[in-house]
Amino acid sequence: MNAAALPGSVEAILEASAGLSPYRRFSREEWAQLRADTPLTLKQEDIERLQSINDPISVEEVVAIYLPLSRLLALYVAATQGLFKATQRFLLAERETKAPYIIGLAGSVAVGKSTTARILTALLARWPNTPKVDLVTTDGFLLPNAELAANGLMERKGFPESYDTAALLRFLHDVKAGHKRVTAPLYSHLVYDRVPGEERVVESPDILIVEGLNVLQPARLPRDGTAIPFVSDFFDFSIYLDGHEDDLHRWYVTRFMKLRQTAFRDPRSYFRKYAEIPETEALDIADRLWTTINLPNLRENILPTRQRASLILTKGASHRIESVALRRL
Repeated sequence: MNAAALPGSVEAILEASAGLSPYRRFSREEWAQLRADTPLTLKQEDIERLQSINDPISVEEVVAIYLPLSRLLALYVAATQGLFKATQRFLLAERETKAPYIIGLAGSVAVGKSTTARILTALLARWPNTPKVDLVTTDGFLLPNAELAANGLMERKGFPESYDTAALLRFLHDVKAGHKRVTAPLYSHLVYDRVPGEERVVESPDILIVEGLNVLQPARLPRDGTAIPFVSDFFDFSIYLDGHEDDLHRWYVTRFMKLRQTAFRDPRSYFRKYAEIPETEALDIADRLWTTINLPNLRENILPTRQRASLILTKGASHRIESVALRRL
């Protein structure tokens, strides 16, 4: 050990941990073999319906990546259900409501979280022990635009401070406590805001997938030891969808330009103005939005949470997942 590295110092910890990892890493081919005999229950048209704009996904991708993952999660859920029953017996609480299994899904803007979440939801709902799978995005917990504007946060939308974290924690607490009916605010990407008076209802799911940019971010630790829950404290399993910065930038700009030809043309769209400007100007705006908002959020808040995930799926330049890292138990 370097004589200058004192025991317990950052340098000593880094030196001692060199070559160590809490993850077991798999190539695409190694991971695909773990599918075993899991059947493919989605058709080509199902997959096309579930994918997002500029997030291509093939049947081969579902077979190689998502079928093994659905098999792993089905095993984890079954084990957790068994543990729940054992705990009930210990507590003499045979009538206690079963807690849903909650999966968190994090990653950058434009990495493809929505497609991954929808594919997993569809696959997991076809396992016999988890027939009811719900999906909620944290977009609904963004503060309303009027409140963001009043506090000078519109340019920070998507950053941790732009969310009603207390409401999100209450929602997760109620779901995990087994409440039969829990509601979340509804968000519209068309109008880029919450929909007043509209709610997303979650009713006793076997599995709940929670998808969002910052769902793995820890809260600031209190100095007096007061309990402050993290959103991820309610997760039984978590996934980080990863990609290289350059690819994320390119995917974001490409998606923005495609939206100019589709959703942005809707008269109700918040981004209608971007459909009417010259293409070169739109490209400049997309680059600026990435560079000034999405890239800083990625570097400051999203990427640092990657190592907190149970599973890391890393994409290559074509959106194809090239490697998988599974946290050791």
